[in-house]
Amino acid sequence: KARTFDLEAMFEQTRRTAVERSRKVLEAREREKEDETEKEFRIPCPDSSVSVSSARGPGSTLTEREAVCSESEDDSNEALSGPSVQSRSAKGPAEDTDDDDDDGEFIGPPLPPGFKDSDDDNDNDDTEEEDNNPVKKIPDSHEITLQHGTKTVSALGLDPSGARLITGGYDYDVKFWDFAGMDASLQAFRSLQPCECHQIKSLQYSSTGDVILVVSGNSQAKVLDRDGFPVMECIKGDQYIVDMTNTKGHTAMLNSGCWHPKIKEEFLTCSNDGTVRTWDVNNEKKHKSIFKPRSVQGKRVIPTTCTYSRDGKLIAAGCQDGSIQIWDRNMSVSPVF
Repeated sequence: KARTFDLEAMFEQTRRTAVERSRKVLEAREREKEDETEKEFRIPCPDSSVSVSSARGPGSTLTEREAVCSESEDDSNEALSGPSVQSRSAKGPAEDTDDDDDDGEFIGPPLPPGFKDSDDDNDNDDTEEEDNNPVKKIPDSHEITLQHGTKTVSALGLDPSGARLITGGYDYDVKFWDFAGMDASLQAFRSLQPCECHQIKSLQYSSTGDVILVVSGNSQAKVLDRDGFPVMECIKGDQYIVDMTNTKGHTAMLNSGCWHPKIKEEFLTCSNDGTVRTWDVNNEKKHKSIFKPRSVQGKRVIPTTCTYSRDGKLIAAGCQDGSIQIWDRNMSVSPVF
């Protein structure tokens, strides 16, 4: 992952370093000037005393020397305490800080028009990637773990209102979870084995959420109500009949199933017997219609999954030979594709 830099902090650190260095340089120059001025005013004191003493005699030597030295000291003090040095020492760093504050925002020549910083581009790319990433849009600030059992969870079904969840697995159990009535223990309020010793393949709530379709490893699909009580069980077909059209139900293990998106009483199942059948909840004695997938050579193909179109007018099945065959719901003679 690309490393990000805080440019404002870097500029601020650079500005402070420049101000500190300029202040030190100015102080060093002022000290040198002060030392030079002191040396200049200290050197002429003996000469002036000698000249004055030679002119006025030995008796007045000390007084004239003191007068000259005092005058030179006064001149040096005036020179040191003058406005030029103090103004430089007092105003120099402040002016430098102001200049550095003004120049801290832009270091170096101005950027040409239309130029974009690479760091800004990287930041924009990162924000765009985060916005386009669907995982970031999931509200996963809080999460819980529901423990179904010790074996594989093979089926999940969510209530249309989002209030309940059903889970099924290889341990033959179907568990009901109620989010509104769940306490801190996170336990299911009901657990049952609707298909005895058969693994659960698929679980799905109807469009209204009042019944549940249970597809397991046996040949008979079951419909349960919201609380897990049985409502309907599909009939089993005669496994000794060759033509599956003449059987009333599936004769082999089920693979998948789903509800009709518009008609709440109708659902669809597919099986290893090579058929896709539609059922009515109110009629459990016989299937409603049957569809038989065929390969390019006209041989029987096992459907592994099935579903309705969004408007419910078409039925699609994915088959073992890699084909996806689609039928009109009202016609079961030949597939559309």
